[in-house]
Amino acid sequence: MNRLAPIVPAHLSDDQRKVYDAIASGPRGGVRGPLAIWLHRPELAQAAQALGRYCRYDSSVPARLSELAILLLGRHWLAEYEWAAHRPFAVKAGLSDAVIDAIRDGEEPPFAREDERLVYDFVRQLHAERQVDDELYKALVAAIGELAVVDLVGIAGYYTLISMTIKVFEVPPPAGVAPELPSSIS
Repeated sequence: MNRLAPIVPAHLSDDQRKVYDAIASGPRGGVRGPLAIWLHRPELAQAAQALGRYCRYDSSVPARLSELAILLLGRHWLAEYEWAAHRPFAVKAGLSDAVIDAIRDGEEPPFAREDERLVYDFVRQLHAERQVDDELYKALVAAIGELAVVDLVGIAGYYTLISMTIKVFEVPPPAGVAPELPSSIS
């Protein structure tokens, strides 16, 4: 974290300590990356981590599709930390290496599952055109359900916030993980 001094757990304020402990004792198991940045503003950290916890652990979007969306957003923003943190989760959730590698390389992924293609098209269209056409919306609703589409938009918004935080504060990939994404948009 080059632009903002790291949080030192021994020097946390009472408000920071409360949020830090909530994050560290939850399913994330620690305070890293963008969450550590947000801890400088504990009110932001509390609100954002609550949204993130929902998007990551309680959403109606299946993990395979959620991780696909997260990787797409990490790639869109060239947010190396997000990519590195979520690639293993995407593999564990059942996303193929061929799809992951194609996304990383900026190529059309070889989807074997239609729901993956629809999520890919949805996230890309939403970011490129700042809207989603009726045909794609209806197809995605038919594939994953209307409530999951609501959750998918929440995931897209949350991981855009994550990616923006990573980029602005120059959060590096986790220790020991080599960067995989291009350094600039090609």
